Amino acid sequence: MHFLITGHTGFKGTWLILLLKERGHAVSGVSLQPTTDSLFNKVEASKSLSFDLRGDIRDFDKLEKSFKLVNPDIVIHLAAQSLVRESYREPTLTMQTNVMGTLNVLRASQAVGGVKAQLIVTTDKVYENVGKKMGYLETDSLGGKDPYSASKAMADIATQSWLASFENPPTAIVRAGNVIGGGDVCADRLIPDLVSAYCSGQIPQLRAPNSVRPWQHVLDCLNGYLLLVDKILENKVNGAWNFGPPALQSKSVADVAEIAGDSWGVDTKWQQDFSPHPHEASQLSLNSDKARRELGWSDKLTFEESIRWTIDWYKNVYDGLDPVQAILKNIWEFESR
Repeated sequence: MHFLITGHTGFKGTWLILLLKERGHAVSGVSLQPTTDSLFNKVEASKSLSFDLRGDIRDFDKLEKSFKLVNPDIVIHLAAQSLVRESYREPTLTMQTNVMGTLNVLRASQAVGGVKAQLIVTTDKVYENVGKKMGYLETDSLGGKDPYSASKAMADIATQSWLASFENPPTAIVRAGNVIGGGDVCADRLIPDLVSAYCSGQIPQLRAPNSVRPWQHVLDCLNGYLLLVDKILENKVNGAWNFGPPALQSKSVADVAEIAGDSWGVDTKWQQDFSPHPHEASQLSLNSDKARRELGWSDKLTFEESIRWTIDWYKNVYDGLDPVQAILKNIWEFESR
């Protein structure tokens, strides 16, 4: 199969490229330029692509041309403004990218005509946050207080409306939690901030150590996406799907920092940053029973394994291991489970 990934130059997109290639698929992508220090550049992921295209998903005409050039079998839409704190700085861009950009992807897929399956990736933050501890279900109400969460909830609702109103390729919506893994360099994300502190000899500063999130290794998340694609191709499923760890395995930011610091080998694991910060939800968890029951999917890695695999990746690369080999090592071990 030929996969087209939007946002393929990002952290999750780069892992998806290499996982798909290991599984024998052709892969193309359309995205903004990667950042200079991106994982995409470090592993020279462009060498694994049939088409490596640049474009802004807000520009429908250019996006449609890219889709028609690639003529994919499967579309996975990852492109987004994906940072909560950035959404406070750039709320209009966040809304335009996440809402209108998603609709442009849906329109471009329609225009191609031969797409056999499509995933629209939103987030666990699409749910109206009422402090639910046992995990939000796919049928729970959507909403969002911060601009990022609101934009993704809007994109999710807009996608549902689009699918109900017009003829489209077989499509599902996927909502995942806090995905971690080696090579993420985005500012204001926990793991990159921890690693940056370790490498500079600083003590990590945590904004909200008691905040709880559904942490999940990127390979567990992507494995769920691809299993869902297989089911779509079998004409068995559609709708919205959660992919996250069991609710009782959702852990706090401090829990992550403790295991990460132990894996790296630092004495003082973290300190709290008491300076003022924009609002972020304190409790997030997903109920993924639907995916477990109807797709036969489950995480292969425990919470602790996910953290240790991630930190070991950074530490090994810091010590000189080729980043490509570090990713492939993780993929091969994951696939063998």
